[in-house]
Amino acid sequence: MLDGNPFVSTIVNCKWLYDNQYLDDLIILDASEQTTNSGTAGYIPNSRLVDIKGKLSDANAPFPNTIPSQQQFQDEARRLGVNHDSLIIVYDNKGMYWSPRVWWLFKTFGFKNIAVLDGGLPEWKRLGYKTESTAQQNDWKTGNFSASYDASKMRYFDDISKLSENDAVKILDARSKARFMCLEPEPRKGLRSGTIPNSENLPYADLLDGHCFKSKQELKRIFDSYNIEKKSLTFSCGSGITACILALAAEILDYQQISVYDGSWTEYGTLTT
Repeated sequence: MLDGNPFVSTIVNCKWLYDNQYLDDLIILDASEQTTNSGTAGYIPNSRLVDIKGKLSDANAPFPNTIPSQQQFQDEARRLGVNHDSLIIVYDNKGMYWSPRVWWLFKTFGFKNIAVLDGGLPEWKRLGYKTESTAQQNDWKTGNFSASYDASKMRYFDDISKLSENDAVKILDARSKARFMCLEPEPRKGLRSGTIPNSENLPYADLLDGHCFKSKQELKRIFDSYNIEKKSLTFSCGSGITACILALAAEILDYQQISVYDGSWTEYGTLTT
């Protein structure tokens, strides 16, 4: 958790944000999926809306939630008012779902001063903290953040076959056990069931206690059960969203060699038979 220096962690609890919500240079991003019902649950005060599917994904890509170009990401970050010395806290209305993807994208494009709000809006409301009926409305200055793509943080289709055959790499799939075991169909119409060869299943829900992460000790016990040792980790899921929850947990545990398969099973299952 952030303690004292606000630039040293990957996750903060709601009490920290409540106590520091007026911190200089703080930007609070609401990463909830934008729907016709968006906002009915309220917003944490001073939230700015970040649109993952519309602004932080490549709309021209054949698969959903594809990483945007460096220029697109930089333009959107600047539009959100992000400066090189900003501190970002990102949350979503599911608790722990969309926000880790935004966190990982910022990390991938070279921004380090960002943390995820543990438990998100549901936990904020459970604690009785104030919400607002609307988000901020672009009443901030354009930021000066300069993006710099870190290729080590993302993996793509051409990488996966080699990684799946590499004993020094472990691929962990964040989908539910039923989907991973092909016991229930994929939610995307026409997408076949299956798994990446030699991947293992770590359902993202297993890392959560309600809307929040389990304790660091419990997370360590779970990760240790996969005999990771000194292997590098690549995380996959359905379309690159919940894989970032695993990446967040791995960073909490101080794993150094971690990456996310951007296209995940939607891409792999489509391009292979």
